[in-house]
Amino acid sequence: MPWFLSKPFLRLPPKSLLSSRFPMSTVSAKPRRLRGVVFDMDGTLTVPVIDFAAMYKAVLGDDEYKRIRAENPSGIDILHHIENWSPDKQREAYQIIADFEKQGLDRLQIMPGAAELCGFLDAKKIRRGLITRNVKEAIDLFHQRFGMMFYPALSREFRPYKPNPAPLLHICSTWNIQPNEVMMVGDSLKDDVACGKRAGAVTCLLDEKGRYGTQEFANLDLKPDFKVSSLNEVHSLLKSNFDLTT
Repeated sequence: MPWFLSKPFLRLPPKSLLSSRFPMSTVSAKPRRLRGVVFDMDGTLTVPVIDFAAMYKAVLGDDEYKRIRAENPSGIDILHHIENWSPDKQREAYQIIADFEKQGLDRLQIMPGAAELCGFLDAKKIRRGLITRNVKEAIDLFHQRFGMMFYPALSREFRPYKPNPAPLLHICSTWNIQPNEVMMVGDSLKDDVACGKRAGAVTCLLDEKGRYGTQEFANLDLKPDFKVSSLNEVHSLLKSNFDLTT
């Protein structure tokens, strides 16, 4: 196991030069090399606008939603849950999901700090990829509306999708870069961090509202290597913790 995955997640004192949300690690004479960053889209590169709880309730029904939510504190994997349904029931579920996603596309907004972070990565010649459980149409609209291109950019049409490591490993293979030289950044512990960990990449959890600092998530074994509250903090931690020379 790489050393950075074996270190516990700790907080630095508030007056540290690093954000208090960055993990503490043993000082090394040679920082780990980073050659690529892969982003989630919804809630990471874009402002979260989809009401996922309402979508899950519409697909599952209130009682089933409450039961599954209680059994899965890190979140509901709705796509995985409906995979074993009958074809007719699946079609109905996917249509409900598509309707919610369409509403989200109509209100698509770029996440603060995303453009600046991408500009920094481009200046350092660090590759940028994207993995989302949304549809390809959403990626195409994102590229068109905000003028930031990610390659490869994989939607849920790529199977298997997150949290399976396959899409991240595909991107690493396309780039001809080892997974331990790549960072996965996303706002979902169960999808983005799990995908990154399983692939052997560095993981960074975007937790804007401190959701993952609550007691509900305190006892989960799955932990990110870094946790930040904004994409601006990702910019800082990359400069502070990695060798970004290509």
